Amino acid sequence: MNRIGMGEVSLSEAEIRAAHEVLSSGALRQGPRCEAFERDFARRFGATHAVSNSSGTAALHLVWMSILEPGDEVLVPAFTFIATASTVTVAGGRPVFCDVDPNTFLMDLEDAEKRITDRTRAICPVHLFGNTMAMEQVQELARRHGLKIVWDAAQAHGARYQGRELAGYGDFVCYSFYPSKNMFVGEGGMTCTEDAEAAQLLRDLRSHGQTGKYYFTSLGLNYRMTDVEAAIGCEQIKGFDEKLATRRRNARILMEALEPIAGIRPQVTTEGAEHAWHQFCLVVDPDKLGCDRDTLMKRLDEQGIDTGIHYPKGLHQQPVFEEIYGKPESLPVTEWLCEHILAVPVHHGLSEEEAHRVARTIAEVAGS
Repeated sequence: MNRIGMGEVSLSEAEIRAAHEVLSSGALRQGPRCEAFERDFARRFGATHAVSNSSGTAALHLVWMSILEPGDEVLVPAFTFIATASTVTVAGGRPVFCDVDPNTFLMDLEDAEKRITDRTRAICPVHLFGNTMAMEQVQELARRHGLKIVWDAAQAHGARYQGRELAGYGDFVCYSFYPSKNMFVGEGGMTCTEDAEAAQLLRDLRSHGQTGKYYFTSLGLNYRMTDVEAAIGCEQIKGFDEKLATRRRNARILMEALEPIAGIRPQVTTEGAEHAWHQFCLVVDPDKLGCDRDTLMKRLDEQGIDTGIHYPKGLHQQPVFEEIYGKPESLPVTEWLCEHILAVPVHHGLSEEEAHRVARTIAEVAGS
């Protein structure tokens, strides 16, 4: 019996040919392929301006470099990947960790609002695992308090809210093209904005702050994407909708199979959202299921089903932030999720038969 993994990465023949053409040309650095990728991405995902860069982390860091002053505070969910917060710190700001909703796993806006001070400059909601925030609620909170919104959409390629693509929302929307993502180029990122002046500053900052030949008007970094990666990205866009449809089909299969199982609760999709299913995460209630998360994980491994834990610690519990900011207060929902959450395969490399096997196996081992 073949083992089912969490998402093996492979390039299509068209993507390999596109990369080979760039490699053969010798023009490897950021150039016309990056410009084409930016145009194609903006067109497909509803952005006004799209600025390519070297990673999803770079996409976030460039924004914080462009808007933060030393000591500015940014509201960040504690239940997310570290780059959401570390880029704030590296840019001179301070992430203020907020708890999350136990059902959607997304930032709890009531908790976030309680943490606003006169130093709060921005809010960074994360569309976690491909589930979108309730966008109008975030925008309303930001309007009340005069905050910039930096949407972390690193895991949300193809997600929509109330029928609208995410990249067109202001102020900034940041994507990642890491190999595990719904769209990947190897390493790479994209920052989208409706503000032409902001987009130009991001372009300057990704290339050392250079605005003319050896003429630097701001302090930037080398965060450029290569044309090799961009060529792969252009081809990825062509097949993206088919891959997204496959992920959604696989998620439906899992949802239907898990719905009657007491003690297993998948992530709840935000009302009005269309989930992109970067990850399919569920929480395990050991009192109802009869076993804990780690036992279920072990049983699935024995049946050839890989799983993952996203995430085993809240950001407020990470040693690096405890060292910088001191011992944190408890964020109970985040801490509970870290002990009970489990990711199971949903990726677009999964056939319909394999998706049914995953669902069937979970049901079988949960009842054993």
